[in-house]
Amino acid sequence: MPPASPPCGNLLLDALRAEDRLLLLPHLEPVECRRGEVLFEVGQDVEMISFPCGATVTTLVVTMRDGRSAETAIIGREGAIGGVVSQGYLPAFSRAVVQIGGPVLRLEAARLQAVKRTSPLMRNLFTRYSDCLLAQVLQSVACNALHPIEQRCARWLLTLQDRLDTDTLPITQEMLAERLGVQRTYLTRVLKMLQQQGLIAVGRGRITIRDRADMEKASCECHAVVKRHFEEVLGAVYSPSGALVAVSPASEEPAVRHVG
Repeated sequence: MPPASPPCGNLLLDALRAEDRLLLLPHLEPVECRRGEVLFEVGQDVEMISFPCGATVTTLVVTMRDGRSAETAIIGREGAIGGVVSQGYLPAFSRAVVQIGGPVLRLEAARLQAVKRTSPLMRNLFTRYSDCLLAQVLQSVACNALHPIEQRCARWLLTLQDRLDTDTLPITQEMLAERLGVQRTYLTRVLKMLQQQGLIAVGRGRITIRDRADMEKASCECHAVVKRHFEEVLGAVYSPSGALVAVSPASEEPAVRHVG
């Protein structure tokens, strides 16, 4: 039996079999990322995979020629960003930005591919995660095109809360407006409406979700659709207690990981 390895704080890594995780541990580089730090730019060769740990959150952002931008995915402790499927060294299509700073484990993409060639179970897990990340991106595209800003805002706040295990989200109105691709003045009116409905409380540099159940009702179906896809494909669900229940696709037994 392989020796026990400590949890990494990243659910994708923690869901690996002990022997597979031990193959990666010596090559994981811990770094502390700051809010606003760019992990890679559009067109840059992606050589490293970043695994957010704890409450660290990164986002994929697409920027237009006129300077406007919109977010297409939020990645936290449940996953990874950059070179998850490819061999790496491919040009990035979007910009990866740290939304909430904290610890990140970095790994050379080529190193992950080398280990995946020796482990069908690891290949399976990362392929499933990549499918879930693609589902989030595709649903975001549809949501941005079809749903009103009030529902999109509720969806975004719920998605961030899933990754932080806290009702109080360290996000400014400027950042939220940028992520949703709307003007700050427009977003202010939306947040005021949600606050009047008792769903949130807006403070300086933070937004607090006061009623999770009613926020889910105020959101469009997109948050629930992506969450369900994670459950079905990756076997990861957010429990009411705030714990992320990670089930390795290679195993029938769930392992509850409390993070944060």
